[in-house]
This record gives sequence, structure tokens and C-alpha cells, in this order.
Amino acid sequence: EEAASLAQSDVNILITGESGSGKEVLARFVHDRSGRAARPFLAINCQAYALSLIESELFGYRGGSFTGAKPKGKPGKIERAAGGTLFLDEIGDLDPSIQVKLLRVLETRTIEPIGGSAAVPVNFRLICATNQDLTERIKSKLFRDDLYYRINTVRLQVPPLRERAEDIPALAIHFLARFSAEQKKGPLRLSKAAEKRLLNHDWPGNIRELKNAMEAAVALAKSDRIDVGELRIDGAVNQD
Repeated sequence: EEAASLAQSDVNILITGESGSGKEVLARFVHDRSGRAARPFLAINCQAYALSLIESELFGYRGGSFTGAKPKGKPGKIERAAGGTLFLDEIGDLDPSIQVKLLRVLETRTIEPIGGSAAVPVNFRLICATNQDLTERIKSKLFRDDLYYRINTVRLQVPPLRERAEDIPALAIHFLARFSAEQKKGPLRLSKAAEKRLLNHDWPGNIRELKNAMEAAVALAKSDRIDVGELRIDGAVNQD
């Protein structure tokens, strides 16, 4: 409900939660219900790029600005998100030198591509996500406090799956339907024992772990029913 309400505005949102808990799904939910839904939703994982690459990915570059650059240059994701939403995942891992540039973009609503001399106006909505405690990163001088306050206009906390057990059966059924279609199998259902096993697991990998478990279960299914034998879940947590 909070996310749906926030979708109607353009405030910056910081989504926090454990890895695999569904932060990007929530970001897409906000975008899809906003006035920017017809425009791009572009995501970038700040942890996945080396410093030399994240800058060009975000801000773009002009032709000939560095060795290996395309002759005509390349627009960055901030520019390509025009009218839409930019989702920065794992924002806590963004290098401090890039944090400074991102802060300037948020203050001026312009970017300066690598090798460029003219500022380019940009119009995008920013949603960030992290599984880290950014206040601790700030204390360690790894994250700028002024950027933190910019991106944290509103914070949405996504609870881990173990704290919302009521979601587990619905998510499992959703993934069963998805993967049975992808693997060209008929409709599948969970046995009572399998559902109990899912509810008794702590899901340290959250929704991502549940998704993978259901994909494997569909692949292993020999009938129209998923039983405990098809659930390849590590450990036996909170068993009765």
C-alpha cells in the first residue's frame, strides 16, 4: 500500500532488505503504477561493475573519449531512462568518486558524459536499493551522508521471507505455474507435506531461494503433485 501510494509521486525511494527479498520487484511495482510507466525502467547493479565501467554505464561518453570508446559515443543509463525510472541496486557499493557525480546529477538534473563539455538535461525518477546498513557505511567513510539524504526521501523496508510465512504458499504456487509452463509440464500442485516443509524452512536466500527450489521441483516432478522428495532444500530448519 505504501509503494502504491508513493508511485503517484516522484520522490526518491530507498528500498532496504536482505539479498533475494524482492527489492527490484518492488521497484518495478512502483514504476508500473506511476505516471512514468510507459517510459523505460532501467536497472543497474552497482556491485557488478568495476570503477572504470560504472561511470560510463551511468553517465555515458562521447566518441573518442577513451581507448575502445565507440566512435559515436554511447548514452548512459541515466540519459536512457528519460521520462522513466532508474533503479540503482546495491547502491552501498557505489564508489565514493561516483557518489559525488551522482549527487551532482540529483542536484542539477543534468549529466556530463565522459569526454563531453556540455551539460545534458535529464528527467528520471530514482529508486535505490541496498542490503547494507548505509549509516554504518557513512561512519566508515564509505558512503556520503549528503547522498544518503538525497536518495532516502522515503525508505521502504522489505521483510525477509521468514518473517512473512503467509506469502510462502502463494509464491510457491506462482513459481510452480511459471516453471511448469516454461518446462512444458501440466499443472502442478503441492502436497500438504511439501507445503509444510516449505513453511518450516527459514529461507536464508529469501524469495530467490524459493524460486530456485520450485524450478528444481518442477524439473524433478514425476506426476502432477510436488511432494517432499522433489524439494531440494538444504538443512532442516524449525522442523516439528
